[in-house]
Amino acid sequence: MQERIQKILSARGICSRRKAEEYIERGLVKVNGEVASIGQKADPEKDVIAVDGKVIEERGEMLYYVMNKPVGIVTSNVSSPPSPLSRREGGFPSSNGGGVRGGENTVRDLLLPNLRGKIYPIGRLDKDTSGLLLFTNDGVLAYRLTHPKFDHEKEYEVTAAHPITDGQLAKLEKGITISKLKTKPATVRRIGPSSFRIALTEGRNRQIRRMCQKVGAPVKDLQRIRIVTLADSSLKPGHIRQLSKSEIVALKKAICIE
Repeated sequence: MQERIQKILSARGICSRRKAEEYIERGLVKVNGEVASIGQKADPEKDVIAVDGKVIEERGEMLYYVMNKPVGIVTSNVSSPPSPLSRREGGFPSSNGGGVRGGENTVRDLLLPNLRGKIYPIGRLDKDTSGLLLFTNDGVLAYRLTHPKFDHEKEYEVTAAHPITDGQLAKLEKGITISKLKTKPATVRRIGPSSFRIALTEGRNRQIRRMCQKVGAPVKDLQRIRIVTLADSSLKPGHIRQLSKSEIVALKKAICIE
């Protein structure tokens, strides 16, 4: 499908649409070997879209962080006014603090001030879900992890409101029809009478909660414990840390980024 070049570059995480227009005006973007022009459209599945090395240089240092998002925090780039969080790493919002959308605090509020506006959450966890959330300014990695065509695995630990049967787990594993579309097969492993782990290769809105509701096992607690190769059971809720070099290499290798 034909789309404006600046939209394609933005969707792939290379830069914002406004910045893409600047790069096009400077002659730094080519489509099938020809210098692109403002307003030009292309098909990202058929056309070869290339950016000059200067674009990559201007992106600066690539940063990679992981957060253990607590329940009650919204995944958003918008910061609450003014932030009631402490300035230490991993600070929690106060109970009476303000925030976006009627007093809600966001993951941006949990970042140290020097990281706000530099790194962004990749994908999202809903307000009632806790667990691992990746932050980066690496648009290529972000695109690979969020585009549904790449089928990268994310694993969750689920506690149902009451004991769940083997039959219910089998249905979750095979796929559940939600809004007329069947979910992809999942990997499911029981870890207790009411709890199990499930690994998905897609991320539809509130997917696990909706799947469990469909089989008659409403979710009591939901936590993401792995993003492809990235896991950290020791990271405390509300805390964030930088990824090690080995973690970055493993993650990129798993999603086919050299």
